[in-house]
Amino acid sequence: MKILFVLTSHDKLGDTGKKTGFWIEEFANPYYTLLDKGADITVATPKGGAAPIDPSSDTPDASTEATERFKNDNVAQEIIKNTLVLADINAGDFDAVFYPGGHGPLWDLANDAKSIKLIETFNKQKKPIGFVCHAPAALKDVKNEDGSPLVKGKKVTGFTNSEEEAVQLTKVVPFLVEDMLKTNGGIYSKKEDWAAYAVQDGNLITGQNPASSELVAEKLLASLN
Repeated sequence: MKILFVLTSHDKLGDTGKKTGFWIEEFANPYYTLLDKGADITVATPKGGAAPIDPSSDTPDASTEATERFKNDNVAQEIIKNTLVLADINAGDFDAVFYPGGHGPLWDLANDAKSIKLIETFNKQKKPIGFVCHAPAALKDVKNEDGSPLVKGKKVTGFTNSEEEAVQLTKVVPFLVEDMLKTNGGIYSKKEDWAAYAVQDGNLITGQNPASSELVAEKLLASLN
């Protein structure tokens, strides 16, 4: 099982002067869920090098068993500090791709031509493609072979408008994940705010929020077995 993880390189939270990046739980939980089942994991970002961690995800409130394990895992820390450049990645070398969230992807992965092409290639090869929380932002401009949005007519979820409202970033983000998925024709569903929820439609797997990261990883794993 060779699995590619794609993280954001973007670390600025709009014009707030605050930092963002990827959300630790959304990387760590799927990383260990898959690693412990024998997966060979490669991590890439648009710029390569160190992937920025969202400071809000590195707090006692956001701490989970997986984030604690990550903090004590020198190997994983090194991987995050030395990610590969996305442009150098060949989809043919991997069995699946997974995108952790955090607000960063809204700014870079949503518009990254290399990422868009990569997802389109994985999809064409009928390989599992997984996204959690804000990571479905990376699907914004991804198309099917007929030119229609990849999510059109597919069951999807992602960070809800009400969850974005709760973290008071509705006016900061370039777009809302829920709105974008609906605009692109996705059959969007959700549970109550912060509940664990993931949906699968064919090879496309999406999760609502940080609490959903393990569900997405488990669905990804099941799709590979």
